[in-house]
Amino acid sequence: MRIGIDLGGTNIAGGLVSDDGKLVYKTSIPTITDKGEEGLLSAISDVVKEIITKAGDEKITCVGIGVPGHADDQRGIVVYCNNIPFVNTDLAGYITKETNLPCYIGNDANAAALAEVRFGCAKEFDNAVMITLGTGIGAGLIINNRIFAGCNGAAGEIGHICLYPDGIECNCGRRGCYELYGSATALKRQTREAMENNPDSKMWEIAGSLDEVNGKTAFDAMRLGDEAGIAVVEQYTRYVATGVLDIINLLCPECIIFGGGIAKEGENLLGPIRKIVKKECYSDYGRQTQFQIAELGNDAGIIGAAFFGE
Repeated sequence: MRIGIDLGGTNIAGGLVSDDGKLVYKTSIPTITDKGEEGLLSAISDVVKEIITKAGDEKITCVGIGVPGHADDQRGIVVYCNNIPFVNTDLAGYITKETNLPCYIGNDANAAALAEVRFGCAKEFDNAVMITLGTGIGAGLIINNRIFAGCNGAAGEIGHICLYPDGIECNCGRRGCYELYGSATALKRQTREAMENNPDSKMWEIAGSLDEVNGKTAFDAMRLGDEAGIAVVEQYTRYVATGVLDIINLLCPECIIFGGGIAKEGENLLGPIRKIVKKECYSDYGRQTQFQIAELGNDAGIIGAAFFGE
């Protein structure tokens, strides 16, 4: 058995994971950040110790922790997280000291990608990229069935490849980043803009107000034949496909996995992307990249983290 921890801005989720990727016990507590680094380290340790207790006589080989930010997997240090008070924090060392178990850390998107390749929708592939369409765009790179994290653990920031050099300003300091056009947050912004320009759109009936717009609003309107909703979905899938084409042209992975709430649209999302990729991909002969929808859900981060260090 091994322990996986998915450290999120809202919850610290953890579980006991078998060597064949089965999550046999799961627990979760709220992420409390007002006690600073020490309080959060203690809370993570408490979750790990709870899982150890639940494991009973089962042998636990290691602890893996996925973090929502830059994790130096070689040194076990969390370099920086945007929403969590960790800066150059020796998270792996702390957990090892508290539990006497080897601890490995890595990026949470990498954890989810590893889980999907080892045990989920892409288990027949050894080389894959997982794209999570959420508040931003997260990504994990799996090469030869192992995480590729780069020289300092920060590889895979696909959300910050540039689509438009003079585009919308991003929090990272650049303009025109992929996640400003292809994330769920971007889709909601595009939907609101379309609603303001189309007062007769069915999107007003679906959402009720601009404040209640979500990632499904435009897709729901599209299904009703609403022209403004159709236009939003077409534009949004074009943005997503543009980033996908860059990934394929650079890495040509066997599979691209889509996660996050927008991925629940399934073929309504993948169908248009496939058409655009088929038309515009540089390498349009021989074996082609396959598209899959992630299937492990919120458990992917726990399961994948449990296999850090391999």
